[in-house]
Amino acid sequence: MDKNDLLPIGDLARRTGLAVSAIRFYEDKGLIAPYRTMGNQRRFLRSDIRRLSFILIAQKLGLGLAEIEAQLAALPQGRTPTLADWQKLSRSMRSQIDKKIALLSLTRRKLDECIGCGCLSLTRCQLYNRDDRAGTGGTGPRFVLD
Repeated sequence: MDKNDLLPIGDLARRTGLAVSAIRFYEDKGLIAPYRTMGNQRRFLRSDIRRLSFILIAQKLGLGLAEIEAQLAALPQGRTPTLADWQKLSRSMRSQIDKKIALLSLTRRKLDECIGCGCLSLTRCQLYNRDDRAGTGGTGPRFVLD
């Protein structure tokens, strides 16, 4: 491995926009793995920029750390992932992303109507949910989540 392929944690933080503490957190979770110098300093692969970028995007999509960890486990350690590696990961996530898009679309539509919370606070609820009939069917926003 070429010494130029390794980055100190501060450089990785500057490149990703993450705080050093966040990088250490992801390291503790096993999502990235540094190499250690003779002086015990952390050095990260340049490809960890991509791994951390993926983590940030996946979190914005609402994936939890366990889901992100499972996806990253499919990527090779110790070398830069290839286009084929990323495409494989992308294909495995498409159904999750499609489900989230569908839920977001439904929620956007329902928020203009009624989300089925049984609150009776909106004028329309008096028409569509008189005497909180929706409340007899269960709790929570089931018109969106069920």
